[in-house]
Amino acid sequence: MPDRSPPIDTFAGPNADSRLVAVLGPTNTGKTHYALERMMAHATGMIGLPLRLLAREVYDRVVKEKGVNAVALITGEEKIIPRLPSYFICTVEAMPLERRVDFLAVDEIQLCADIERGHVFTDRLLRARGRYETLFMGAATFAPLFRSLFPHAEVQFRERLSQLSYSGSKKLTRLPKRTAIVAFSTEQVYAIAELIRRQRGGAAVVMGSLSPKTRNAQVDLFQRGEVDFLVATDAIGMGLNMDIDHVAFASLSKFDGRRTRALTAQEAAQIAGRAGRNRREGTFGVTGDADEMDDDLIASIENHRFLSLTAAQWRNHELDFSSLDNLLRSLTRPSTAPALQLAREALDEKVLRHLSAEEDIALKVRNPISLRILWEVCQLPDFRKVSLDEHLKTVGFLFWSRHRPDGFVPHDWFDEQLTLLDRMDGDIDTLSGRLSGVRTLSYISNRTGWLKAAEHWRDATHDLEARLSDRLHEALMQRFVDQRTSALLKALNAFETPKPEIMGNGDVFLEGQRVGQLRGLNFVQAAGESLIEDKTIRQAAHRAVTPLIRERLQALAQAPSKTLRLKGKQVLWQGETVGHIAPSDYFNPVIRLECQSDQAALVDRARKRLTDFVRQQALHHLKPLHRVYEAAHDESTPAAVRAVAWQIYENGGVTLRGQDKLTADERKLLKGLGIHGNRFVWRLPKLSPSLMQAFGGGKDHPQRVLSLKGLVAINGHKPVRLRTLDALDKALNEGVWHKGVIYLKPAAIDGLDDKLMAALGFAKAWTHRFGEGDAAADYQGWRSKSGTPKRAKEQAPFVNPYSPFAVLRGG
Repeated sequence: MPDRSPPIDTFAGPNADSRLVAVLGPTNTGKTHYALERMMAHATGMIGLPLRLLAREVYDRVVKEKGVNAVALITGEEKIIPRLPSYFICTVEAMPLERRVDFLAVDEIQLCADIERGHVFTDRLLRARGRYETLFMGAATFAPLFRSLFPHAEVQFRERLSQLSYSGSKKLTRLPKRTAIVAFSTEQVYAIAELIRRQRGGAAVVMGSLSPKTRNAQVDLFQRGEVDFLVATDAIGMGLNMDIDHVAFASLSKFDGRRTRALTAQEAAQIAGRAGRNRREGTFGVTGDADEMDDDLIASIENHRFLSLTAAQWRNHELDFSSLDNLLRSLTRPSTAPALQLAREALDEKVLRHLSAEEDIALKVRNPISLRILWEVCQLPDFRKVSLDEHLKTVGFLFWSRHRPDGFVPHDWFDEQLTLLDRMDGDIDTLSGRLSGVRTLSYISNRTGWLKAAEHWRDATHDLEARLSDRLHEALMQRFVDQRTSALLKALNAFETPKPEIMGNGDVFLEGQRVGQLRGLNFVQAAGESLIEDKTIRQAAHRAVTPLIRERLQALAQAPSKTLRLKGKQVLWQGETVGHIAPSDYFNPVIRLECQSDQAALVDRARKRLTDFVRQQALHHLKPLHRVYEAAHDESTPAAVRAVAWQIYENGGVTLRGQDKLTADERKLLKGLGIHGNRFVWRLPKLSPSLMQAFGGGKDHPQRVLSLKGLVAINGHKPVRLRTLDALDKALNEGVWHKGVIYLKPAAIDGLDDKLMAALGFAKAWTHRFGEGDAAADYQGWRSKSGTPKRAKEQAPFVNPYSPFAVLRGG
């Protein structure tokens, strides 16, 4: 087949007019930050990142700026794609290049020279373009290679924002706080973390095999100051942002998959460069059994001088699926460009050669469709790092599954694999192994057309990964963090206020410890087991809870009415008591805010909101009383009516009648206000008992409390029930008047209190027999002290001495 490699001047592709820029420099130069700013300045954009962990970090950052509906996350094992995303945050391998965007960027582009993954970065370098702007960020060593490929493109160099200097060798027990210790094997990471736990209280652990959730949880331990040391592999070298002051190398060599070799100066600088952030200086050195760095290596790292890249790893992307032999040949075809070096056989190519050697598969892939399916499944990553034979079995199974009548991987198989992995027991290595297995299933569930109910299985794998991640984080904490020592160190060295966790019952947990309970706007501190612990809880809780109360006060000041409720005298907000109604006027309520905050302005705003709410509730539910209130304040209302109206308002809807001498028109006005009366009282029915009760009574309003209970105070007698007075009024209406005495039927005087009658202005007279024969009965006679039989002499009703209408009493 003839060589069809494109000439070097066509690598810009169909977007030759797009601005093509390489932004190059060491770590801590703000390259990625600059790229994100440029991307978000365009209407659409895409960025490719070298790690899933970094992609997730950048995704969260862009979501904060643009909103969750505008940003997609695409990695091999995870997809979050809203309906119409504008920005795509991806791992380099997962970039959907069929999507046309205005801006495109690839980070750590110098990895185009990497033996394992370089050909993928090179492919993006040659073919990935934004409509208007394309950025490649990486080390300065990439500049000569970039210029040889794109002589007319723009190159920007950036200087490191802070100084990076070598501080020599230090024992593990002498390392300064905020140190990252870098090792290059799992066994070495574990051994160092164990020693740090015993000597310094604990360490966070970060390795490339961790899930994003576990890695973030471990980094948070370090970032929050819960531990002062981070033990990691070189996974921290790829742009993960942490507040590291010092990087200590536990080794200066690593196993690269084929042999153990010394770190290159560029690799060491990439890791050491994690020390210092923004303009804060950073240091690097060695620890443990690592030899001192030689002067040349130190000078290279401090001055950012490294050997330039001269060639990129390349693999032909124009694959020929007309036959198996043509596909294999197209994979190994070299480029005509000297700067593009044919990549060594990758895992997918190796799997293809092994599987195509099987007779049944070779027969099956004689057509291009089956051959494309085979190549697609061969690209399954080996997350589990199992033997090649084991990996081939999985890929072979997927190939034959895709050739089932329905074309999908069997649900039974997928569910069985999930079930086998869905266990939370085992040590750290066992849990890590299960997470690797889940990553394989996540990859399968995220491939288009591989599973029939793909969304269901994506959710299932995501859920299992989250649960295993939490369990792995717990296992790492149990093994490498001394909780008690760590908590003391954190209390002594806390620079940022930790965010408390609020339980459903209001319990407040800080750093996993209960410090008290927050109900509404009030915090009640938990008691410590000692004076020191009690003081620590008080100080930590005050720092953490004060901002929460401040936020709640701000929210309460603007709370919608639907979130507020009255319960007796209590004012509830979102189900919690935040205030009480003090004894006060119904339509001018006084609210006592249940809050211990010293933020006077916020407290006043919140109190005003509750006052407005209670007033509106009173206006709505006590309309009859409000009419009476307005009449009492209306100067056009007759004085006698105003006096009765004010007493009704003051006394909570009930007042004793005096010698009011009301005219017929005045009585009509009272009736129009909804006020009813008998010989003894005026009252206002149809009032909300619960709301009336909320305002209560006090020394100035004793009748309000009685009114709520259906009682009225009578001088010289204990309070009397209103229904008793109603019955007496009815009995008087039905009584017989004879010679200045009112005679009441026998049934009317059953249980009648002589003292009550005396208090109401009646004196007991003689009895008189009315009727004849069996119908005859003795009627009790009562004489009115006022001399009138139709109205009992009335005792002076209660009048508030401070009432402006007190002078109107009696008309």
